[in-house]
Amino acid sequence: MPTAEPPYRLIANELTARIKSGGLKPGDKLPSTRELAEAYQVHMNTASRALSLLHDRDLITGQSGRGTFVAQHPGQ
Repeated sequence: MPTAEPPYRLIANELTARIKSGGLKPGDKLPSTRELAEAYQVHMNTASRALSLLHDRDLITGQSGRGTFVAQHPGQ
């Protein structure tokens, strides 16, 4: 029996799809961890883990004091 995807992967996969489809463009600011947690009704640690996964995939970059943005060349 297949196991369900963890919530952080579901969030990361949804944001990845939005980036790859052009719904989120390079330079676009992503919601904060708190905003993602509220939108997806998950703990802030779960939202943070989703953003970490996107960072590991080279899809987003963080700018201290400014926020998290879609990378200029996502996934390259």
